[in-house]
Amino acid sequence: MLSPVMHSSERINAASYDQMLLWITFILLGLGLVMVYSASIAIAEADRAVGHQSAYFLMRQSIFISIGLIAGFVSFQIPVAWWQKMAPYLFLAGLALLVLVLIPGVGRNVNGSQRWLSLFVFNLQPSELMKLFAAMYVADYVVRKAPQMDSILKGFLPMVAVMVLVGFLLLREPDFGAFAVIAAISISILWLGGINIKIFAGLLALLPVAIYFLIWSSPYRLERVIGFLDPWADPFGKGYQLSHALIAFGRGEWFGVGLGASVEKLLYLPEAHTDFLLAVIAEELGFVGVLTVLGLFAWIVIRAFGIGKEAVANERYFAALLAQGLGVWMGVQGIINMGVNMGVLPTKGLTLPLLSFGGSGILANCIAMSILLRIDFENRRLQKGLTA
Repeated sequence: MLSPVMHSSERINAASYDQMLLWITFILLGLGLVMVYSASIAIAEADRAVGHQSAYFLMRQSIFISIGLIAGFVSFQIPVAWWQKMAPYLFLAGLALLVLVLIPGVGRNVNGSQRWLSLFVFNLQPSELMKLFAAMYVADYVVRKAPQMDSILKGFLPMVAVMVLVGFLLLREPDFGAFAVIAAISISILWLGGINIKIFAGLLALLPVAIYFLIWSSPYRLERVIGFLDPWADPFGKGYQLSHALIAFGRGEWFGVGLGASVEKLLYLPEAHTDFLLAVIAEELGFVGVLTVLGLFAWIVIRAFGIGKEAVANERYFAALLAQGLGVWMGVQGIINMGVNMGVLPTKGLTLPLLSFGGSGILANCIAMSILLRIDFENRRLQKGLTA
């Protein structure tokens, strides 16, 4: 039986894991903590529900990061083989949480979306954990079904059915952003796992049709697209959030107006500490700050694919697909959030990984990064002739 805990004989030293990847994770978490505090001071002072405490979100985010780091440390101790064994069960647990959140009186409704489960101390957002569980499940599925991946009936359609179920549950919340990220993770892992090129081409051809249907079938999504196409046509209505995000980017110029000196965070820009944190970074730290964040995310994605390539060389195919899937997750969600902030993509409820305020997101991101580090750790051990 596989042990879920690292043996004491598995000594960890500086050469046994990717120190740069770990430091980049810490840098993003630290930068996020500073910017969440900066972006949330005004809204916290104005909010009676939090007692007008200017440091309310700073304290909450500090707690979330602490919990995330503890969970990440524990996750790093668990062998990748155990994650593979548990992947189907974790995925089923994720589905159960997605069903649970939709039950009236159980799931918590905020701003018209029922995405949270109240745990008294904080709210759990199952869709964040589902991104991780989906990456594990699809990677395990591809490895198990490798001989049948050329078959539409035996390889492709069962996975499509599962993803349609996940999509249905997420769109009922609604959480189109999370569904888009999970779809991107799943499609990428299927492609990297060697799905038949004709099946993959057909899937890509159907995607625009599905996206078009999802947009036009939902009035609120249609309004977001209209506001995205011309935010200045209705700057006090549909285009309000985007227009103020663009103003923040414009004010930041090259080096920003200075840390803490943002004007848009003073109750002008909604969700400044969550979905639109990058706009505050752009205003206070300028183009250089945004470019730095972009570079850090690019490094994570590149290293994730590099770690996956090393796992393939060691014939660890689940680990390889999972590492690359986690890289796709960080990259796609980061690109979507940045695109929304810059007015390149329609507004979606997606946070910036490792940076934005939110307990569930920070928890899932920290676990994902620790698993990525664990895959690299095991790769290095195998290269030295040791057991993973």
